[in-house]
Amino acid sequence: MTNFLKEVEEKIKKELGVEKVLVIDNSYLHKKHQSFGSGQFHLKLIIKSAKLKNMNKVQSNRLIFSILKKELKNKIHALQIEIT
Repeated sequence: MTNFLKEVEEKIKKELGVEKVLVIDNSYLHKKHQSFGSGQFHLKLIIKSAKLKNMNKVQSNRLIFSILKKELKNKIHALQIEIT
C-alpha cells in the first residue's frame, strides 16, 4: 500500500515538476460504503504548485486525472485534489 502511494507521489512530481505533493490515504473512511472494493483507494492529494494554482480548477484537475489515468482505472476509486 505504501509503495502505491509513493508511486502516485513520484508520478505527479515527475510529470508536473511541482514543489511538493502529499498523498493521503483516506480509504479507511469509506470501507463501509456499498461501492467500496478491496484494493481500491480513496486518496487526497495536496499539491503545492504555482503552475496549477494559476490554472482554473477544472483544467488543473483534468491534467492530474490524465496523469493518473491508469491508476484511476485500476486502483483509485476516489480522488480529492487540493492545490496550494
